[in-house]
Amino acid sequence: MAAVATLLIIAGSDSGGGAGIQADLKTASALGVYGATAITAITAQNTMGVRAVAPLAPDMVAAQIRAVLDDIRVDAVKIGMLATADIVAATAGALQDYAGPVVLDPVMVAKSGDALLDAPAVSALREELLPRATMLTPNLPEAARLLGREATDPAETRGAALRALGPETVLVKGGHADGPICRDVLVTGAGALAFEAPRLTTRNTHGTGCSLASAIAAEMAKGADPEAAVGRAHGWLHAAIRAADRLGVGHGHGPVHHFHEVWA
Repeated sequence: MAAVATLLIIAGSDSGGGAGIQADLKTASALGVYGATAITAITAQNTMGVRAVAPLAPDMVAAQIRAVLDDIRVDAVKIGMLATADIVAATAGALQDYAGPVVLDPVMVAKSGDALLDAPAVSALREELLPRATMLTPNLPEAARLLGREATDPAETRGAALRALGPETVLVKGGHADGPICRDVLVTGAGALAFEAPRLTTRNTHGTGCSLASAIAAEMAKGADPEAAVGRAHGWLHAAIRAADRLGVGHGHGPVHHFHEVWA
């Protein structure tokens, strides 16, 4: 029997279960991939907002990563919330000898607007992890912060500018844009490719960025190339958002329905 594909998830914990490690594990499970984790921070949050954030010691983050890599075959890595520059450095160091695909989701702000990445960590992320990423998946505000400027140029141009910082490919997510169509743009060495879907009317979109990046990483763990991984993940997430209102979790921005293909 062939071994199941495996994904190492490096991210923060969301006590409300809609984003972070919890959403990442749900995504991996929904897509038939085994998820291992290295937790970078603990957040006290729910669908209404973030109440507290406690980053873990960088040495402990690195120890978790090494413990997994020393024992479990890891087919892909997904990196989410890193919180501090020291955790960025510890993560980069622990992954130094890892040769598989890495999907980097530069988590900076929660859906509620609360900051999840301090200012020094942005520079550290740019210098230490962007060159290591197989794919970078920023939304529009994150792309602007990584570039150090407010950008009004097309997503293709912003993606190319970010790709010049080191990642092999860049997926600029269009969820924060206006209009009836949500347009994500994948920039590779061969050019740009757009993935579009009708914008859905729902407040239950907590964890969309985490879940999309994890879905891409899960598909890469199964052997998909970046373009195919994004295409499959994009369609899966759109369906998860469309089914989100069926959950009825919380009083604020509820989660997407990770198990829309599994639960009756």
